[in-house]
Amino acid sequence: MAPKTTLEDLVGIEHHKLGFYQELQRKVEELKTSNQELERKRKEIQALLDGITDLMAVLSEDLEIQSVNHVFKEWYPDEDPLGKHCYELFKEGDSPCENCPVVKALDTQEITKDLRICKVGDKLRHYELIASPLKTSLTGERNVLLFKRDVTLEKEYQAQFYQAEKMATVGALAAGVAHEINNPLTAISGFAEGLRRRLGRIRGQVDNDIYDDFEEYTDTIIKECLRCRDIVRSLLTFSRPVASSLQPVNLNYCIEDTLFILKHHFKEQHKITVKTDLYKDLPMIKGDESQLKQVIINLLTNAFDATGEDGIILIKTYPEKDGGAGLIVQDSGCGIPQAVKDKLFEPFFTTKPVGKGVGIGLSTCYSIVKNHHGDISVSSEEGKGSSFCVRIPGITN
Repeated sequence: MAPKTTLEDLVGIEHHKLGFYQELQRKVEELKTSNQELERKRKEIQALLDGITDLMAVLSEDLEIQSVNHVFKEWYPDEDPLGKHCYELFKEGDSPCENCPVVKALDTQEITKDLRICKVGDKLRHYELIASPLKTSLTGERNVLLFKRDVTLEKEYQAQFYQAEKMATVGALAAGVAHEINNPLTAISGFAEGLRRRLGRIRGQVDNDIYDDFEEYTDTIIKECLRCRDIVRSLLTFSRPVASSLQPVNLNYCIEDTLFILKHHFKEQHKITVKTDLYKDLPMIKGDESQLKQVIINLLTNAFDATGEDGIILIKTYPEKDGGAGLIVQDSGCGIPQAVKDKLFEPFFTTKPVGKGVGIGLSTCYSIVKNHHGDISVSSEEGKGSSFCVRIPGITN
C-alpha cells in the first residue's frame, strides 16, 4: 500500500510551490528591469547617434554600404544606399576612388583621413573623410566605419585666409602698378579718341574697306583701354574683395567681345578650330560684364593650352529652366586626370609646368561665378577632352 500523504506533507508541497512562484516572479521582475535598462541605454545611444551631424556608413571589404545613420537621408533623400558601392553614390563612378581611405584603412588596420570634393545635387562640396577599421567578425568579415564631414565652410574661410596672406604683397604694390599703367593707358586712349574724331575727314579719300578697318581698330583700342582701366581697378581691390555692381548682361555679347579680343590668339593656333553655338534668344542675366569676360578668357585659355593640333573647341550657350543662362566651353584636348579633378578649383593648384600658370585662374572663375550666385562644374575624360559648364541665374523681378 502507498504511504498516506499527511497534512505536513501537503503543507510542505504548498510551501515549495510558493517558493518556486516567488522565485519565478523575482526573475520576471529582474528581466523587466534588465529590459528597461537596455531600452534606456538604447535610447541614450540613439540620442548620441542622432546628435552626430557627420554622415556615418559601415562599409564591407568590397566597399558595399551595409548601414548608414540618419544624416545620409538628409544629404541624399532620394537614394537607397544599402547594397550599393560607396563610389557609386558619392562619386557617381564605376570604380573605387584612387587612394581610397577605406581601402587604406583595411590594408593598414589604422585610422586614415582624406579630403575630397564631391558633387551633392548641383553643388560642389568639400568633405573630410575618416575611415576607421572595425573588429573582424566571427565569420572573418572585415568592415570599416566611414565618417564624412562637410568642411565646405571651413575651406571657404581657409581660402579667404590664404588670399589675404599670399596677396598681401599685391595689395602693397597695386597702387604703384596702377599708377604706372594708367599713365600710358590715358595717353593711348586720348590719341585713339583723337584719331576717331579725325576719321571723318578722310572719308571718301580712301578705300571704304580701309576706312572701315581704321574705324574698327580705333573703337577696339578705346574699348580695350576702358577694359584695362577696369582690370587695374580690380587689381587695386584684388587683396580686398568687394561686392561688384551687377547689371543686366547678355552672355552672348560677352562671348563675342571676348572672341574678338582673342583673335590674335586664334591666329597663333592655326591647327585648332573654334566653333560657337550661341542660343539666339538667350535670357539676360544679372552680372558684372568685365568679370564674366574674365571667366570666359580663363576657360578659353585653358582649353587652348589643353588642346593639341587638329583639336576643336566648342563654345555653347543655352537657356536655363529657371530663366538663367548657361555657358559650355568644351575641348577635345588631353583631359583631366581623375586624381586631380577634385582640386581644380582650389587656389594655387595647377597642372601646368612652371612659368605657364600659378593656379589662380579656375579658382578666380569659381569665386566670380559664386559671387554671381551661379555654379561651375567640369566633366572630363583623359585623352578625350574636358567640358566646363557655367550656369548663371536670370534677372528676378
